[in-house]
Amino acid sequence: MKKIIITIDGYSSCGKSTLAKQVAKELNYVFVDSGAMYRAIAYYFIKNNLNWENPADVASALSNISLEFEYNHEKGTSDILMNGENVESHIREMYVNDKVSEVAAIKEIREFTVAEQQKGTINKGIVMDGRDIGTVVFPNAELKIFLTADPEERVERRYNQLLSFGKEAVRDEIRKNLEKRDYIDTHREVSPLRKADDAVILDNTDLTTQEQLEIVLGWANEKINS
Repeated sequence: MKKIIITIDGYSSCGKSTLAKQVAKELNYVFVDSGAMYRAIAYYFIKNNLNWENPADVASALSNISLEFEYNHEKGTSDILMNGENVESHIREMYVNDKVSEVAAIKEIREFTVAEQQKGTINKGIVMDGRDIGTVVFPNAELKIFLTADPEERVERRYNQLLSFGKEAVRDEIRKNLEKRDYIDTHREVSPLRKADDAVILDNTDLTTQEQLEIVLGWANEKINS
């Protein structure tokens, strides 16, 4: 059976990773969490007191960072490893959320991460979510999806996600964080968040996870069987 590349771009807390993981599982495809890669890099800068606005610090960091994914059998998903260390729990902290869009806006960091994302993709069968996957990383992907949701629904989802991780959550702080990230993501000079010309829009504000999964699987099967 023909395999394709599926990209899912969109704003923070729209459920991109959740949808991508479900689609990958149903199609027996590889899921690549691009957001986790940028989070891990942001965590590295914070942990090592490096300045991502300093070219020397950026060059030093990127020469010392190795990223890979490891399947977590207990969770049924993949965790990200940085230099061999599982940093999955660290990269979900609010202090990383506050800085990840700034880090991801740096040209050299985006080029490094895009190169990492494009490795091992010759055989296709990939689902990847992020901000510039359909526009920059895989511009020739067979199925491109732009995921969106009502801003207040996104706040609520992020709030519940943090609680599920056992972390403190304040809706006003989350709202400000999402507004800040949206602005940076859409206004950065390098690979800004935008809908690819050939992407289909999926507004999941009022959809259940199962409903949106069925919609996307329908689109995917049309491409696979075409």
